[in-house]
Amino acid sequence: MATVRKLASGKWNAQVRRKGHSPISKSFINQKDAFIWIRYIESEMDKGTYINRSSAENTTLEDVLIRYRNEITLHKKSHAREQGRINHWLAHSFSKRNLSSLKSNDFAKYRDARLKEVSSGTVRLELALISHVFTILQKEWNFPVENPLTNIRKPKPSRARNRRLENDEKERLLIACKQSRNPQIYSLVVMAIETGMRLGELLKMEWADINLSKRTIFLDDTKNGSSRTIPLSYKAIETLINIPKHIKSKRVFWIWPQKPDAISGAWRPALKRAEITGLRFHDLRHEATSQFFEIGLNVLEVAAITGHKSVQMLQRYTHIRPESLVSKLDGRSC
Repeated sequence: MATVRKLASGKWNAQVRRKGHSPISKSFINQKDAFIWIRYIESEMDKGTYINRSSAENTTLEDVLIRYRNEITLHKKSHAREQGRINHWLAHSFSKRNLSSLKSNDFAKYRDARLKEVSSGTVRLELALISHVFTILQKEWNFPVENPLTNIRKPKPSRARNRRLENDEKERLLIACKQSRNPQIYSLVVMAIETGMRLGELLKMEWADINLSKRTIFLDDTKNGSSRTIPLSYKAIETLINIPKHIKSKRVFWIWPQKPDAISGAWRPALKRAEITGLRFHDLRHEATSQFFEIGLNVLEVAAITGHKSVQMLQRYTHIRPESLVSKLDGRSC
């Protein structure tokens, strides 16, 4: 049974009641549109293809992003960065729209406009977040929605950074770090170059993780979820021995909170003093990984140290200097 009635606001309310289905209603500006909608709904019910989309029509992207943040993001290792991406979407006009109104072309237009502002890698991560939100809506939260990002083109991945310490940059950087008012930036940089550890791993490292007699660091909680043991060079051992221990903190680099952004106050002035441009702290992981290969370690050995799960990812972090290969070519037999 279907009914159409005029509301006090002047709109027309259409309602469909059918055995085996929950009552459904919707308001329209024109009476004609109300009857067209009724015929469409009843036709779907007759064919057995009707899906009640009222939940998607009455829920905004903002509603589900907040729920996703509280139930999903909260438990991720990278929750702080994903929180930033969620805040970006919450500030966008899309967040005020209901789920059923968001279409593929909306996100395609967003992609094209956003690529003029930020890197393709950033856009890929922003779109991946929304795509996963819709996956959770479908599989876990029982929302009758399709993923509007399934069929749109994703931006090409950003080119892998190939920034390494060139010429005398390493020496200049270390001298500048020694001149810093921050007493731990020098040791932090040396450990990054010697071990290839991520900044977050270094900042969380505790003295209990270090075995000086075996010359290893054991990392139980890493970005990719797997533990790993890192061998230490003599330079790394010497550096660790000279780091003063805090009377209360268990961490090696106790001067910073366990947030990667916390070191910028010491890192940027050091780069300025060393007259080095275009170098990020994370590039030191590239430097270390490349050096491991240059001294003769094989792929499995380097992956065991750095924690990379695939050869493809390891390649993105490896930029071997051609000149380091010359001596190997000279050693070939004719």
